[in-house]
Amino acid sequence: MTNPKYLRRTMLLTTCAALAAPSLALATQPAEVTVTRRNIMSFSPQRWQDHFESLGKGAIVADFTSRALHFWSGDGETYNIYPTSVPRTDELTKRGYTRIVRKRVGPDWTPTPSMIERNPELKYMPPGPGNPLGTHAMYLDWPAYLIHGTHDTRKIGRQSSDGCIGLYNHKIEELFALTEIGTQVRLF
Repeated sequence: MTNPKYLRRTMLLTTCAALAAPSLALATQPAEVTVTRRNIMSFSPQRWQDHFESLGKGAIVADFTSRALHFWSGDGETYNIYPTSVPRTDELTKRGYTRIVRKRVGPDWTPTPSMIERNPELKYMPPGPGNPLGTHAMYLDWPAYLIHGTHDTRKIGRQSSDGCIGLYNHKIEELFALTEIGTQVRLF
């Protein structure tokens, strides 16, 4: 008959070995292995210096791959990351450098000719809950491209726009207050 005392010890040692195995495996990896840490949304921190020569009035980088917008204030004291919606297709995506030329609380919306071509039912919408631009909009110096809010929160984190960068309404309100006219923008 098996001694219960030895059975308990064997089970205890087996359990400890099983729990320690992942740590031991990591400890035996070569020292050159580096771990890239990311937050739950997979946003990688950016450096404004990798995109612009100076901060100027501030800087915005919209990263289509991670679906994140990065903001730096002109004094360099503030760095915020916001989840975004991005264009649905490469044909709708414009990439490059631009700037904020106008800001508006309670924007109205007029569909572009290409939007109407795809969906003839689209019509002008005044500010309000059904407006696709949400509560705030910041206009780029490219016609019909904006950074704006959205009432449809399902769009954030997805390829869902016709070219614009969309944020949750409470996030665009925060960004709107921080951003000056003339802030440089890079979409990539």
